[in-house]
Amino acid sequence: MKNILVIQGGGRPNGNTSQLADAFLKGALEAGHKTEKISLNKFEVKGCIGCNACRYGKPCIQKDDFNKIVPKIKEADLLVFASPLFFWTISSKLKAFIERFYCIAEEDPNPPYGRYERYPVKDAALLMTSADDFFWTYEQAVSYYKFAVINYMGFKDKGMLLAGGCGDTNGRPQIDKTDHLQKAYEFGKNIYKE
Repeated sequence: MKNILVIQGGGRPNGNTSQLADAFLKGALEAGHKTEKISLNKFEVKGCIGCNACRYGKPCIQKDDFNKIVPKIKEADLLVFASPLFFWTISSKLKAFIERFYCIAEEDPNPPYGRYERYPVKDAALLMTSADDFFWTYEQAVSYYKFAVINYMGFKDKGMLLAGGCGDTNGRPQIDKTDHLQKAYEFGKNIYKE
């Protein structure tokens, strides 16, 4: 059994991204994993301001909800980042959340790849939704995820589900008219099958 934490970076409460995350969690729960979803619509997480107080043994000076989430991050085996596509990348709420990992990093005297610190070793996955479904739709978002979360922070990639073609941004969610929810369910159910 793994402890799986989904961080939903915005979107509508019952929109395409929320439905995709819920389908993933349903599969993971049926596979016997412990699951939880946190919506950043309900938690205030500000972006890192680079003050470096955390580098001198002080807690993050930001007065928001991130510190409430830190114990859940540390307990999780898998962090799933779920976001609608906003301006060709992840939402600003999710990016701010990822930036704040800086305050839970530890000093690393011999960092690889130009890092200055060591992050907790976690598995990671990416779930995204969008109205568009071009060959380049997710290029910027995937690049950020791979560079920042996988290559820089050193998380282990467990995969991505990029759910394009979920209807226009002005109408009701239309993910249920695609096969993305079934794919998310299977992704969650099989993410730790060898």
